[in-house]
Amino acid sequence: MSIQTLGRCGVVLFLAALNSGCSSLVGECAWYRSSCMYEGQYESGEEGYAEDEAKRLNKESSDRLRRSSGD
Repeated sequence: MSIQTLGRCGVVLFLAALNSGCSSLVGECAWYRSSCMYEGQYESGEEGYAEDEAKRLNKESSDRLRRSSGD
């Protein structure tokens, strides 16, 4: 095998490992929501930001689901 082929295989393996790691984190929150919930106190103004960000992420997720279902 040439050095180029080994380098390409290495890059592909790295990207596959990175993708699988990200997928496992998403799955963890989907199955065990309590492990992804914040239980501490918020700093000033942080709670509103967190709520707005959650709304935005929920809307993006709903839009993505709607697009994938063909509606």
